[in-house]
Amino acid sequence: AKKIKRGDDTMPSSDLPKPDYATSNMRLVGHSDQGGRCDGVQIMVHRGYAYIGHIFSKGFTVVDVRDPSNPKVVKYVAAPPNTWTLHLQAFDDLLLVIHNKDMFAQPELADEKNYYKGSVDHHAKQESSGQNWSAGMAVYDISKPDDPKQIGFMPVAGTGLHRLWYVGGRWAYASALLDGFSDYILITIDMQDPKRPVMAGKYWLPGMNVAAGEKANWPTKNGRFGLHHAIIKDDIAYCSWRDACLAVVDVKDKANPKLIVHKTWAPPFGGGTHNALPLSDRNLLIVVDETVLDHQEDGFKPIWVFDNQVKSNPISISTFPAPSDKNYLKVGGHFGPHNVHENRPGSFVSSEMIFATYQNAGLRVYAIKDQFRPKEVAAFVPPPPAKWVDPRPNRPVVLHSADVFVDKNALCYVTDFSAGLYIVEYKG
Repeated sequence: AKKIKRGDDTMPSSDLPKPDYATSNMRLVGHSDQGGRCDGVQIMVHRGYAYIGHIFSKGFTVVDVRDPSNPKVVKYVAAPPNTWTLHLQAFDDLLLVIHNKDMFAQPELADEKNYYKGSVDHHAKQESSGQNWSAGMAVYDISKPDDPKQIGFMPVAGTGLHRLWYVGGRWAYASALLDGFSDYILITIDMQDPKRPVMAGKYWLPGMNVAAGEKANWPTKNGRFGLHHAIIKDDIAYCSWRDACLAVVDVKDKANPKLIVHKTWAPPFGGGTHNALPLSDRNLLIVVDETVLDHQEDGFKPIWVFDNQVKSNPISISTFPAPSDKNYLKVGGHFGPHNVHENRPGSFVSSEMIFATYQNAGLRVYAIKDQFRPKEVAAFVPPPPAKWVDPRPNRPVVLHSADVFVDKNALCYVTDFSAGLYIVEYKG
């Protein structure tokens, strides 16, 4: 077998997991079980190190990927008790990590339908003995990238933060479930002193401020009307608001964000909006609706292309084709989009190529040079997990590709709920 360099050793390529499916322009380079903590959600690759937030393993892991054929775990940072640290952002010498109540540790959320049905403020209620989790945002110094050191923390009153956006400078942005609100809202965070980050402003959709007596007027009783996260470009926050779909918010005034436009398509479509990625040089917006239930019980969820020439009126012009190399509905688990590579500064940045995780259908790469006719140009589907980490009962043992980060060399770093880290080269 062909030998692949593995540090001081060599290892036959046959020892790497054999993919279930891969197109000719995708090549498996390396794999890591992340020190036995095979579950991963968000991944940041920065200065040759991968920072991976866990959904079940109570913390985050640092992996040395300077030799992508031989990824090495160098540190695991445990989360506080009963706390999620599954989402994070790395830029310059800072790593920002969310602290949130560990939702999937709650018995009623063993059935994931309960997490995606209706508002979630009741899941944030304190225990009778008081709050037993950490809520807010931790700041780490990663000037030594293999050894993060916590230097700051921003506490919040509520269940905590879900996901962040930070690409350097003074301002960070997050989705936060705060006391008095029905679900996650947008907050702006002043990072002028990284040791003492401060929440500066808030934006929510009308009806979410329960403490102020607002009444929700949602089109369906069973939806999640909370912010997943925002991507910010030119002082505009493109907010993915789950079943409330897309909210475009002016954040030039950090203390007082203002709505530009709110667009909904659920119903008739299923909602679950997860990413809204602006491609500003082409005036396009890539919008991802996340499949959140098995066998597409929540309906077909597409990846949309919006024309974004008029910021107050983005218009859908096409959708990405779904994977068709096999019947993934029969595979079980979630079949549909989850996340896309978000063109972060310092990574692979393109307005013509989109890298998307498709849960049980692995990694998919799309060309959108013709924005009216997106086409799939590459795919990589890892095998089912060799080790099962998800503690929830009655879950199917299938792939669940979660996040993808693409570096400047077109190496794709793909996480999974149980299958570990896959490093794949796109050769197209």
